[in-house]
Amino acid sequence: MKKYRGIYLKNEKEIGLMREANRLVSTILDMLSEAVRPGISTMALEEIADKACEDFGVVPAFKGYHGFPFALCCSVNEEIVHGFPSNERILNEGDIVSIDMGVVYKGFYGDSARTYPVGLVPATTQMLLDVTRESLMKGIEQAHPGNNLYDVSRAIQEYAESFGYGIVRRFVGHGIGRNLHEKPEVPNFVPAGLPGVNLRTGMVIAIEPMVTAGTYEVEVLSDKWTAVTKDRKLSAHFEHTIAITSDGPIILSLS
Repeated sequence: MKKYRGIYLKNEKEIGLMREANRLVSTILDMLSEAVRPGISTMALEEIADKACEDFGVVPAFKGYHGFPFALCCSVNEEIVHGFPSNERILNEGDIVSIDMGVVYKGFYGDSARTYPVGLVPATTQMLLDVTRESLMKGIEQAHPGNNLYDVSRAIQEYAESFGYGIVRRFVGHGIGRNLHEKPEVPNFVPAGLPGVNLRTGMVIAIEPMVTAGTYEVEVLSDKWTAVTKDRKLSAHFEHTIAITSDGPIILSLS
């Protein structure tokens, strides 16, 4: 596997394996989409994902990663990311739940996230979801060879902030391949004073804007994992793993 500035460049075969890993993640997220409803516990969603991994013959990527105990990150409402599934956490009408999921397939990782409305949600909540999803797509549009990584970051930041939303700084996207997290970091904002890196064919990155209805400031709860907005306003999270090719960006995390 070639390297450019410490970043692994994947060949066609490796990207093919990553496409399958990410397809399986997307398929599981589709299954969870059908299961999300008022009255279900987040642990029930975890059990669906665990069973799907078993059926597909893949390993849940997050379980045991730096001690994280679950297959899913289930983050409800003001929780941004890394929320624990729980039998006690019951989803209610009008909630939103962000689910981040990864698998390992033949030594390669897939990683994707979606935020789901639970039943009917207020129009202001739906707008947060729509803008976050669209900010991801705006970022992906910039992921062409020869562009700077921060062209991706800028597109996400400018779109989300144009609606008055906050962009979380503490958590960022990342390279991905034989490891869940590889170089480069992929911020959803443009860091001051840093040059970024030119995008090259063969890079595979996970782009994952986390957008808030209020401040972008974060607190981590006493479980040492669950991150919440400091002002306890809603947060949404969408993520795709993409390959950068000579024909432009290809989204791998599609069913």
